[in-house]
Amino acid sequence: MTLKAADVKPGDSRSQVVAENLTRTQIVQYAGASGDYNPLHTDEPFARDVAGYPGVFAHGMLTMGMTARVLTDWAGDSRLLSYGVRFTAQVWPGDTLTATATIREVTDQDGAPVAHFDVVTTNQDGTPVVTGSATARLDP
Repeated sequence: MTLKAADVKPGDSRSQVVAENLTRTQIVQYAGASGDYNPLHTDEPFARDVAGYPGVFAHGMLTMGMTARVLTDWAGDSRLLSYGVRFTAQVWPGDTLTATATIREVTDQDGAPVAHFDVVTTNQDGTPVVTGSATARLDP
């Protein structure tokens, strides 16, 4: 599926649950896939007793990757031109995350339509954990 310029306008929005009841296993699997074995994400006693957190928490990049799914599912695979986020809160085991992408504007870039998105991912309490922006190519 690819998004067409004629089918969207500023203010259009899509939301998607990108993680439901995130598990410690998923966090450790991401550590293995990314090579980031920071003990804040993988070692419960370290995170709690040494670092002073309630327990382990998800990698920011895991949350960023999950958030991107709302963009690629809507705009189409391989359509993202840019994507950047800010991590605003930690993501804990048990969290459910909902990502929302909203079209800020549609412009012309090098003769082709481009959508500019604002993105936010919130946890089950409505707390934003990621905010950011993205651009994606559209079909004419």
